[in-house]
Amino acid sequence: QVQLVESGGGMVQPGESLRLSCAASGFIFSHYGMTWYHQTPGKERELVAAIGLDDELAYYADSVKGRFTISRDNAKNTVFLEMNKLKPDDTGVYYCNTHMGGSDYWGQGTQVTVSS
Repeated sequence: QVQLVESGGGMVQPGESLRLSCAASGFIFSHYGMTWYHQTPGKERELVAAIGLDDELAYYADSVKGRFTISRDNAKNTVFLEMNKLKPDDTGVYYCNTHMGGSDYWGQGTQVTVSS
């Protein structure tokens, strides 16, 4: 079955960086776009970044443009989110997602906390 496993979260100070990873299995990874979402308590998940079948097609929310970079390694079935110049507003749980066959698939999420 489809499985997405995020890792790389943690607690950092403002201005620092983190690199999130999402390991995918159970489907042909290279055939599907991948996305990262951000969620804070009491709010809906918000799309942060999306990537097409290769690194040439990418989307970023305005709040992260110029700071975050999404990429993928199709040989390793993994999508990454490089997060630089982190801000306290970036705090929350980050989820990996893919959409196929009319269904959304989610990982368990990884917590990112940005605090001084």
